[in-house]
Amino acid sequence: MAPKELTGSNPFLIWGYPTAFFLLLEFAALILLGKNWCWWLWAGIPLVGTPLMIYNLHKDYNHKHCRTKENNTILKMWIFLGFLSFACGISMGFTGVFGQCYCTCQGIIVSMGCFITGMILQYRPKMVCGIFGAVLSFTSLIFQGDMWPWQLLIAALVAVATLIIPGHMFNQYIKNHGI
Repeated sequence: MAPKELTGSNPFLIWGYPTAFFLLLEFAALILLGKNWCWWLWAGIPLVGTPLMIYNLHKDYNHKHCRTKENNTILKMWIFLGFLSFACGISMGFTGVFGQCYCTCQGIIVSMGCFITGMILQYRPKMVCGIFGAVLSFTSLIFQGDMWPWQLLIAALVAVATLIIPGHMFNQYIKNHGI
């Protein structure tokens, strides 16, 4: 059961939809155009997600929502994981291994965040979605060589499984329980 102080899963949705969109856009561009610059389309995720997240945090601050230890822990964990994911993308892009393992690393990072968030909130569906996302992330390693772009479809599915679905489920849980 989730504590009553916690309100919403907007960050899950704020990051989930742009992640799935840009990964699918990257996949389509790679398949249709076949150019190496297409690998950098993932950079649109933080370009869209960061302003939306700042707006959401500012709106939350203006409404003076209750901030608990759990809220702050989850927020700080996701900020750290976001920077870690971004740093992985940049470093892998410049070292030439981006196409081989970025989708797997990004998926594991997000799955781990989803699982830990579920543990902190004591909300089992987020934990299950985190485990499912981690399993999906490892399956992306099957696609190597000329099949690298197909990892992007699995990464988009991981975003749906670990961010979008649990985000909507938790919002519904809050709505149904009057939290």
